[in-house]
Amino acid sequence: MEPGPYSDRVPSTISELLELERVASDFFLGATPDYPWGRVYGGQVVAQALAAASATVDPTHQVHSLHAYFVLAGQPKVPILYEVDRLRDGRSFSTRRVVARQASGAILNLDASFQRVEPDLDIQESLLPVGVPSPESIERSPWGGLADVREVPRAGAARSQVWLRFPERLPDDLVTQLCALAYLTDYNPMDAIMASHPNGDQWESLMNASLDHSVWFHRAARADEWLLFDQQGHGLVNARGLTMGTVFSQAGVHVATVVQEGLVRSPKGSSASGASGVARAVASADEPSQETKTS
Repeated sequence: MEPGPYSDRVPSTISELLELERVASDFFLGATPDYPWGRVYGGQVVAQALAAASATVDPTHQVHSLHAYFVLAGQPKVPILYEVDRLRDGRSFSTRRVVARQASGAILNLDASFQRVEPDLDIQESLLPVGVPSPESIERSPWGGLADVREVPRAGAARSQVWLRFPERLPDDLVTQLCALAYLTDYNPMDAIMASHPNGDQWESLMNASLDHSVWFHRAARADEWLLFDQQGHGLVNARGLTMGTVFSQAGVHVATVVQEGLVRSPKGSSASGASGVARAVASADEPSQETKTS
């Protein structure tokens, strides 16, 4: 990438996307790739907000959880300003709040907790799902994001399973790997949520948006190696759906847990059961959203 004003940058890899410009002690600028769907991918804002928070935390502390609310859809050609609030620095835990802003206002609010590395018991109860095909046996799925995507054929009602990794070799440091993992976590939650809707296979007929997003980081993981994101939807109510999922390495290590709530709204004038002739609905600028993805 040619050097130039930060606002002119268009990152083409996850490493470039995580290279934030520090404009003040706790203020950072993030650039956006050229996505084909006309808005910022939500996982990008989560990953960059986590990178900004991590830059203000002692390296002996590693992120163990984050909780984010999508406020407004991000505009792709506008740099994102990340404001970090150092809520607490303790001996064992540090807490950060990050607000991501553009000219339109706040687009995301994220809280992250960091824990001092302290070896203790490591007991895994969750197991890699049985019968999931290997990523090498699945054809690559087209996507305008930065990752290599292999979508597993539908495993059941309201369920989405996908193998994800970044094609380039990433630095070995855990902060980069976990921020890159955070980018991936927003890929398929809405798939599982939408699968509960009678018209869930017709994304263009429904207003849909990510509302809030939580990740718990359990074990070290490499985002440049295959990870299985297994999401299970839990139904719809009041135009909102919830999905809970686990992230496994190819060796079966449970590395993270992801929970997301999403908006799935039928257009006005249509029945909630998904009648034929549903008109296309597009989220307006005042909707709290980043769409998970657009294939």
